[in-house]
Amino acid sequence: MTRNIPDFDDFQAVLAVHRSGSFRGAAESIGLSPSALSRQIGALEAKLGARLFDRDTRNLTTTAAGAVVVNVAERMVNLALDGMAEVEAHLAARRGRLTIAGLPSVTAGLLPGLLKTFSAAHPGLDLRIIDALSGSVIEAVEAGLADIGFTAGTVSTRSRLSFHPLLDDDFLAVGTADGPLAEDRPYAWAELIDMPFIAMAEGTSVRELINGACMRQGRVLAPRFDVAHLATAGALVAEGLGITALPRLTLPVLHTKDLVLRPIPDFGATRLIGLVWRAGHSLSPAAQAFLGHVRTHVRTRTARP
Repeated sequence: MTRNIPDFDDFQAVLAVHRSGSFRGAAESIGLSPSALSRQIGALEAKLGARLFDRDTRNLTTTAAGAVVVNVAERMVNLALDGMAEVEAHLAARRGRLTIAGLPSVTAGLLPGLLKTFSAAHPGLDLRIIDALSGSVIEAVEAGLADIGFTAGTVSTRSRLSFHPLLDDDFLAVGTADGPLAEDRPYAWAELIDMPFIAMAEGTSVRELINGACMRQGRVLAPRFDVAHLATAGALVAEGLGITALPRLTLPVLHTKDLVLRPIPDFGATRLIGLVWRAGHSLSPAAQAFLGHVRTHVRTRTARP
């Protein structure tokens, strides 16, 4: 039975002949010679066991059977063209879905500007954001729940992820204008950890880097408060309950303009922000487009204002 089913070229040929009213005109429209088109229509008629066109040296008319085939051909060709348009839109990153996982500080401090320009260039894409801690970003990308992820620090060589570094995020001391950081000057790390300190919880990328800064000076941090969320840290600092040290990209998450920022010249480290995606897996066209967009727009950018 399948041997009697016309293929796409057959449907195009039938439509061309029907619309043109002649084999010569139809042949020119689809890039065949009149004799080749005549043989194709004859083979299709033999395959179907029905005459599709009555023709003589001057006239060509579509038979009743031919009219049925023309109707089917119009639906099939239109369906195929619509399908290919959808595929082309997907490949051109004009349609589809892109899921981006990221640290809250990145999704708040870096991602909005990138998404504004990216979504303007790709308005047909459905964009989804997953806010997560660094470990959860890695897990989301590894599991295929996110196409691409923003994280802090490099990934293990044993990881199934590719990593592309983007920028270095420097640490600043954060306090109130009438608190321990009232003097407008740089502060040594040893000064800061002797102040009432509000620290991010263990397991966060920020805490790992702070612990590393303490170890380099042979000190141990004894925070007054441990908090899991950046907004909580900002609120406690704003109430004068202590000071903290945070990467610059986290500052938009604090939601307060009443804080002062001071440099820490001897902190000794920055937080490396980068992109991760599954190694050995082809990125979707949307993810490829976003990766290229990020590389272009963050190439010379740092976390500084």
